[in-house]
Amino acid sequence: MTKGTPSFGEKSGKKNHIPCRRCGRRAYHARKHVCAACGFGRTAKIRKYKWANKPVNRKRRLK
Repeated sequence: MTKGTPSFGEKSGKKNHIPCRRCGRRAYHARKHVCAACGFGRTAKIRKYKWANKPVNRKRRLK
């Protein structure tokens, strides 16, 4: 048995993350049945956190 680069060919074919039915991102874990991006399969609410979104800095225009 050879070790190294040729052995990595045996690792192909097993996909954990597939496209999610709800958000469309490739973050649905096929074995856990849960989407890492939107929480589909775990909760009915969309998974979102304040720290995940960058705040939009809108300056008010002075008249």
